[in-house]
Amino acid sequence: MIKGEIIGLRALELEDLVLLKDWRNIASFRRNFREHRELNMANQNAWFDRTMASSNDYMFIIQRLSDNSPVGAAGLLYINWIIRSADFSFYIGLDELYIDNDGLALESARLLIDYGFKNLNLNKIWMELYEFDTKKIDFFTNNFAFKKDAFLRENCFEDGKYWNSYIISLTNNDYQKLNQGR
Repeated sequence: MIKGEIIGLRALELEDLVLLKDWRNIASFRRNFREHRELNMANQNAWFDRTMASSNDYMFIIQRLSDNSPVGAAGLLYINWIIRSADFSFYIGLDELYIDNDGLALESARLLIDYGFKNLNLNKIWMELYEFDTKKIDFFTNNFAFKKDAFLRENCFEDGKYWNSYIISLTNNDYQKLNQGR
């Protein structure tokens, strides 16, 4: 387990799949994910099998240390070991928070970013976010200095409208500057 002060990141287990399915099927969450359909256990089991078999995917349950309860999920996925980059997957499922203001999101994101750069020797952590996902865009650009690298025009269809998506990233150089003196 990767431990912080209030949360830890632990390896994903088969028994977590029902909870992950329930969180991912929250309509307000699902609109922000690339997988828009309602998920069932067959989908979850197939995803779990692929993810656990891959050396390019690191998925974690975000767990509150005080009572060991799961509060969210996070991962570094689609790792490209040549250019040393990973897609960052992240949400707080507890109470349908998505991104909270109580420190769960802040500490768990920091722990996974630290792990990516300090342990996996990544050069870049990136994510694709739809333009209406301002909560996550603001969270990562304001708290971790992620930069908007590009946008993909009309890359999402939601609520009867086409939306752009942004590619945001944090490079190892950005990370080093952000953490000088920490």
